[in-house]
Amino acid sequence: MVVQTQKVKAEISPRFLPRVTVEGSIYKIDAQDLHYKELNTLLRELDAMGVEKVELSNVYGQRYIGTDLKTKMKIDIYGTPGNDLAAFMDGQTIEVHGNTQDCIANTMNDGKIVIHGRAGDITGYGMRGGKMFIRDDAGYRVGIHMKEYMSNKPYMVVGGTAEDFLAEYMAGGVLLVLGLTLKKGEQHKSRFVGTGMHAGILYVRGEISHLGKEVKMMDVDKKDLAVIGDLVKEYCGYFNADYDKIMAGKFVKIVPYSSRPYGRIYAY
Repeated sequence: MVVQTQKVKAEISPRFLPRVTVEGSIYKIDAQDLHYKELNTLLRELDAMGVEKVELSNVYGQRYIGTDLKTKMKIDIYGTPGNDLAAFMDGQTIEVHGNTQDCIANTMNDGKIVIHGRAGDITGYGMRGGKMFIRDDAGYRVGIHMKEYMSNKPYMVVGGTAEDFLAEYMAGGVLLVLGLTLKKGEQHKSRFVGTGMHAGILYVRGEISHLGKEVKMMDVDKKDLAVIGDLVKEYCGYFNADYDKIMAGKFVKIVPYSSRPYGRIYAY
C-alpha cells in the first residue's frame, strides 16, 4: 500500500512531492528526468528527516548520488547512476541494480557499495575506507590512489576482470580481482598492473600477463587466504556465487618493491 504521509508533505519541498511515495519504511523516488542537483537536494532533505531506506527508480546518469549525507541511509538504485557515485561517502550503503559509470567511491571514507553489474573507469579513485563489491568487470585504472586514512582501510572486490593500469599508484587497502568472467584458460589482459603502486595489496585469482616495474608477484599464504576468504564469502552472499568454486582457484599476491618507487627521480 502506497501512503503519502502528512510528515512527508510537511518536511519535503513542495516541488518534490510528486516524486515521492512511501511504502512502509521505504521512501521511493522517481528520478526520471530529474537533474542531479535536484535529486541530491531531495536525498539530503530525506537524510535530514532521518529516513533510513530510499529506493531510486529511473536513474539515468545522475551524478554524486550518496554525497553529503549524514545518517546511515540505505539507497537502492534502479538504472545507471552517473559519475562520482558515493563520492566522499561517509557510512551509507548503496546497492546498484545495474551498471555504474566512472569514478565511483571517489575519496569514499566509509560505507558499502554493492553493484549488480559492471563498473566504469577509475573506480575507487582515492578510496580510503569502506567496502565495494562489483559483480562483473570494471574499467581502466581501477583502484587508482586507493589509500588508508587513520583507522580507515578500503576493500574492493571485482568479480570479473579489469582493464589496463589496475591498482595504479595504489597506496593502501585491499583490492581483490576474481576473474569470474574470464573463459577457461584465459588470462587477465590488464597491462601495467600496479604501476606506481607503493602500498596496499592486490590479490588476483588467475594469471596476470603484464606487471608494472614497481611491483612483484608472490604466492599467497594462510593469512592472505583468510582475508580473501572473508571477502569472497561476502561477495557470494550478495551475488549468490559459489564460494567453494571460487576459492578452489589459484590466487596470487601483488605488492610493491618499495614504498617510494619514484624517490630517486626528484631533486631535493
